[in-house]
Amino acid sequence: MGFPDQIVRTVELAHPPAAVWTALTTAEGLGTWFGHAAAIDLRPGGAAQMTWKNGHKADMRIERVEKPSVFGFTWPIHGLPDDDPRRTYVEFTLEPVDAGTRLTMVESGFAQLPADDYREAFDGNTDGWANELGELVEYLNAA
Repeated sequence: MGFPDQIVRTVELAHPPAAVWTALTTAEGLGTWFGHAAAIDLRPGGAAQMTWKNGHKADMRIERVEKPSVFGFTWPIHGLPDDDPRRTYVEFTLEPVDAGTRLTMVESGFAQLPADDYREAFDGNTDGWANELGELVEYLNAA
């Protein structure tokens, strides 16, 4: 039996796609709701980095930019050593709806891990996305 490979979360946001796009794809947005500071070169192949106050950082590679509907990146897998080359792929899809925007986040690539590493990474990111998407809602509502 294999492991689930994806974490999928969908959030209905009472904000237009343009506002959600800006929150997802700018250093100001990412550095406010997702991390504590961010830098981003918004183009396929571009680099992005987020840092947190606890000293943790994540180096990301931008993979997909289809303004204003799809933004994707790869990043290190939670719990693995910094020099481990394996990554997961995170993709945000924005869909206009009457009330604002339906945001779907899919993180995939967990099935490449052995059981011990899988459980830590999958569980950690499942909890993490619940928190982070809640912070995105708060960030957008405060704007």
